[in-house]
Amino acid sequence: MIQEHDAHEHAADEPEAARRTAGEAESSRANRGWWDRNADEYQSEHGTFLGDDRFVWCPEGLDEMEAGLLGPLESLAGLDVLEIGAGAAQCSRWLAAQGARPVALDLSHRQLQHGRRIDGERSGSVALVQADAAVLPFCDGAFDLACSAYGAIPFVADPRKVFAEVHRVLRPGGRWVFSATHPVRWAFPDEPGPEGLTATMSYFDRTPYVEQDERGRAVYVEHHSTLGDRVRDLTAAGFRLLDLVEPEWPAWNTQEWGGWSPLRGAHLPGTAVFVCSRD
Repeated sequence: MIQEHDAHEHAADEPEAARRTAGEAESSRANRGWWDRNADEYQSEHGTFLGDDRFVWCPEGLDEMEAGLLGPLESLAGLDVLEIGAGAAQCSRWLAAQGARPVALDLSHRQLQHGRRIDGERSGSVALVQADAAVLPFCDGAFDLACSAYGAIPFVADPRKVFAEVHRVLRPGGRWVFSATHPVRWAFPDEPGPEGLTATMSYFDRTPYVEQDERGRAVYVEHHSTLGDRVRDLTAAGFRLLDLVEPEWPAWNTQEWGGWSPLRGAHLPGTAVFVCSRD
């Protein structure tokens, strides 16, 4: 579920943006509410780009059909696959078309309703589960492969819990592949134009980005980890990093998506894709 968020697009009556601490419960509650409220707009605006059954890793448009980050295409048939932060389960439908047995999990009930809507317009459906990525409702070793396209990882206060859960539900040798905002982008304003090309914050400041209402309650939270943090957390959870992909912005992609744009993409990495194997 690729996110779209731009703090600079808010009107005066919208939530106030801040940099402050936000714990697990507050982050989970805020982001579930944000995605439930914004799922309709998100799917309306980006549904064409995402497709109903494509596997798109990022706003750059990196497509799994060409990238092969999950492994050779022919190897996907028959695999039990967990998609985390699946949104409307577009990636899971692509996996099912390759012969895999996907389960699409998301925190947002409204996003999953869009998944069921798309299924109703097509012949066939994928399994949908509403749950928190840090508390996966599956038994040990239930899956051969786990993946996430901008889902869950940027929004959880402690990604180590998600990594530990993914490790638990994967079988030995299983692959875990996820994409998220490239950490270097946190040093720059989230703007698609020239103003987004000048660093204004410390890359090493891990303070979460929070939007809060008039009573100071978080309504949206996004967390930052450096590249080093990500690698350490993954290896501590028992994963081996196979590849770190930084997609370049392709010439064919002329769209702006929040702070992602052709201008910024020509100068800065916008996405990091971590390809890992469970030891």
